[in-house]
Amino acid sequence: MERQTAMHKTREIAFLAALAFGLAPSLVLAQTAFSPRSTNKQAAVEYLFPEQIAVPAGKSTAVALHFRVAPGLHINSHTPKEEELIPTVFAIPADSGVRLEAATYPPGADFTLPLDPAAKLSVYTGEFIIDARIVAAKGDHLVEASLRFQACDQNACMPPKTITVAIDVVGR
Repeated sequence: MERQTAMHKTREIAFLAALAFGLAPSLVLAQTAFSPRSTNKQAAVEYLFPEQIAVPAGKSTAVALHFRVAPGLHINSHTPKEEELIPTVFAIPADSGVRLEAATYPPGADFTLPLDPAAKLSVYTGEFIIDARIVAAKGDHLVEASLRFQACDQNACMPPKTITVAIDVVGR
């Protein structure tokens, strides 16, 4: 008990010393920098719509899937110019009752990095649309499709990520 009281007093003295020397803002910043509440980041890519679609069962149907890349970021297009870059890919699981017949991706925009202005990347920024052709079995299918991509800013790339693209598909 005495040891805990001594440790508590030591912390109080350190805090008061920090206040006296004008370090309190630094302490507060250091404490909040590791707070779980401060890790709320915007998603690099967001699925916008459609959330629900009705299609003729057993027939190929076009569906436009809308996505948005966060401001200040870009993702590699479906056909990046460098082999080692990770392409953006949309997929539907085989056991979902819905089959992805084809996906048409938008062309990527040319993008140059400040470090290498001669190199051109093929990327998506802002909003983009993937035109998918799907075939659904009769019934209601909650499809957990996916979009795999790698987001980057002007200086670095994040690890590749896969987000869930939830679509309620009704095959009539």
